[in-house]
Amino acid sequence: MQPSVLQQIPQATKPAPIRWCLYARKSSEQNERQALSIEQQIKEMQLLADHWNIEISEIRKESHSSKESGTRPVFNRLIKDIQLGYFNGIVTWASDRLSRNAGDLGILVDLMDQRKLVEIRTHGQTFTNSPNEKFLLMILGSQAKLENDNRGLNVIRGLHNKAQNGWRPGVAPIGYLNNGLGEEKIIVDEERSPIMVEMFERVAKQAYTGREVKRWLDDIDFRTKHDKRLVLSHIYRTLRNPFYYGEIQYPKTSETIHKGKHVPIISKELFDQVQTQLSLIPKTQSGAKEFSFTKILKCGACKTGVTAEEHMKRIKTTGEVRRYVYYHCGRANDLDCIQPYIRETDLMSELLKLLDDLELDEIGAHEQFKDELERYQVTC
Repeated sequence: MQPSVLQQIPQATKPAPIRWCLYARKSSEQNERQALSIEQQIKEMQLLADHWNIEISEIRKESHSSKESGTRPVFNRLIKDIQLGYFNGIVTWASDRLSRNAGDLGILVDLMDQRKLVEIRTHGQTFTNSPNEKFLLMILGSQAKLENDNRGLNVIRGLHNKAQNGWRPGVAPIGYLNNGLGEEKIIVDEERSPIMVEMFERVAKQAYTGREVKRWLDDIDFRTKHDKRLVLSHIYRTLRNPFYYGEIQYPKTSETIHKGKHVPIISKELFDQVQTQLSLIPKTQSGAKEFSFTKILKCGACKTGVTAEEHMKRIKTTGEVRRYVYYHCGRANDLDCIQPYIRETDLMSELLKLLDDLELDEIGAHEQFKDELERYQVTC
């Protein structure tokens, strides 16, 4: 018996039901502070799902930036589950909740091409495996990326402009506070700034090392506004920061200097003295050099033996390299000895004035002093 004509017509295959996942995301970035919260997104999309008469199988939410591809763990898990066939539809508040970068956007379009992702629904658009709708999705995703890129450039321009106008971008260094009101954007921290001034003075006038500064700060229980002690690296960064005498180095890695509008707490002269002290490189015992008077002089205050340090400086105008030697108390007997550094040339001048008046024969040191003076004159 021949089949009827109706029996010969193939029956249309009923499409498989879509298993929907609701994805909600919000970043903590400045530009997304006005976006709907995660809970608001979920509430709005559930209302729309009821209106569309679709059932949400699972809700996934995430607080993460979407500027870089492959960095969102919840989104990555959703993509993996779509590839495995657990979901084939996404409900989300807007397309930029899914992607603000080319990598993640490309993955979504590839899943549509593979028919593993059937549909994406937002509060304003629907995207399916239609060429026009996929093109629109890519346009919206590219637009979101363009906005991100331009926003990043605008932020950089704004920071440079702020520095050029005399205000340091970012968090104010210790000894200052961010005000944010009117023109006076950075103000002096009345509680901590005197300690910062004294720190500079101790290094410049008492030849404190970084470790000695840290020991002193710990002894007085000095803490930042976040109740933290200063670590050694932070101390050195502070001592090298021109902000304290009124200039702004921005970006920090460049040599660009701007005149600041904030109130300086130290003078340029004090800052330069500190840089001179920081440039003195202590010699280790294994690589110690022979200095003229380290073995025959003692500190007059604490009777510790005198030590010396060598510093080489290149003159920018001529390219000449000059050698400077500084003597100072070794502080073995008194870590808090306040005697400052003295340059070798100044020390020589003082010794030459005193040599004829010193009675050193009884301790056998007169000839030793003469020998050292002659050796110094030869090396110079």
